[in-house]
Amino acid sequence: MADARPDKFSAGEQGLGYIYQARLALLHLLQLPEDTAVCLEKDDDLDFVDGDGAKSLASLKHKAIGDRLTDLSTDFWKSINVWLARYKRDGRAASNLRFFLFTTATVSSGSFLARLLPDQTVASGDATTLTELADATLAESNSKLIAPIAMAFNELSDFEKQDFLERILILDGSPRIGDIPALIRDKYMRPIRRDHREFVFERLEGWWTDAVIKHLTGARPEGIFGYEVSDKLSSFAEEYREDNLPITFRGKRPADEIDTGTDPRLFVAQLREIGISSDRIRRAILDYYRAFEQRSAWARENLLVLGEVEDYEDRLTDEWDRYKDVVFEKLKDDSLEDALREAGATLYNWAEFETGKIESLRIRARVTEPYVLRGSFHILADSTPAPKVYWHPRFLERLGNVLEVAS
Repeated sequence: MADARPDKFSAGEQGLGYIYQARLALLHLLQLPEDTAVCLEKDDDLDFVDGDGAKSLASLKHKAIGDRLTDLSTDFWKSINVWLARYKRDGRAASNLRFFLFTTATVSSGSFLARLLPDQTVASGDATTLTELADATLAESNSKLIAPIAMAFNELSDFEKQDFLERILILDGSPRIGDIPALIRDKYMRPIRRDHREFVFERLEGWWTDAVIKHLTGARPEGIFGYEVSDKLSSFAEEYREDNLPITFRGKRPADEIDTGTDPRLFVAQLREIGISSDRIRRAILDYYRAFEQRSAWARENLLVLGEVEDYEDRLTDEWDRYKDVVFEKLKDDSLEDALREAGATLYNWAEFETGKIESLRIRARVTEPYVLRGSFHILADSTPAPKVYWHPRFLERLGNVLEVAS
């Protein structure tokens, strides 16, 4: 049987903590007023700053299932150490700081830390202050880790100790990392159809992760505001309405290098046949890739109605056929190759630049992303055994030679 003991060199728990930090920040930013901003790894794990400038520092602890928080738990006192330094720096009792400990553990019954839980009331006749409880706890400790924290705490006056402790709130039993996505989906995505919420959450978290990375690397030193999350969530939700579809491949590129000179695909051969430049062919390959992958993504997410793509392609083909007849009607059987290529280029230019202005050629009314339409024409131009659209007037007659060269 394999050894199930954790590798002493493993950084798994630490890595999990960083992911938990970002996810919990997103969850709580959704719960707070939209003018609240969050910073990561600044004064504490998370700093929340409200619209009036008041700051809440939050320490996060993702613990093993069943863990308890006791009077001398190092998780609590290490957080105290951080908070004490910020409290003294910002003017002690004159500061506007509050302190939160988010932990998946639960506070042990009988621990004085229970007084720091939400909505706790002092029992009738119990005149023991938080300061007295903390002092008594520290007096019992022999921990080398806690000793310097006790010294820093004892530098405060009794009034400051009480003020400091009253600013602390312990939120035990906080959601575990794997529970957060469902909490966000169920509570903050109700306007979105249930079968779409998982995909919307994936996109929201993808955007959030990118924003967090930019924040941590200094690309955006300011905090991330709640209204940014609301706006992004609203934008994603709009893309999943009945008259719209999500656009997720804008700016994406294929993994393989684009080679316009040797690409064997039929739609590329068609563009070479009418003399389209290498740069424009490169853009056409990108449009084809993005449209193809986008359709595949829509299909995986079950966003397309049965027969919707086929109906869309029929509309494109019919419009192409009508315009083709107009462009080609003055050509003769003996027209020179230059005239044939010019007519083909005119037809292709119409498909690339003019069809986007025709609302009836959108797959859905609000899907206006150009690569969807342009790439769809290339998909039709790549159909086998014969393309459903073509640009050069004699392309179908020459198709055998083109395929032979490509092979």
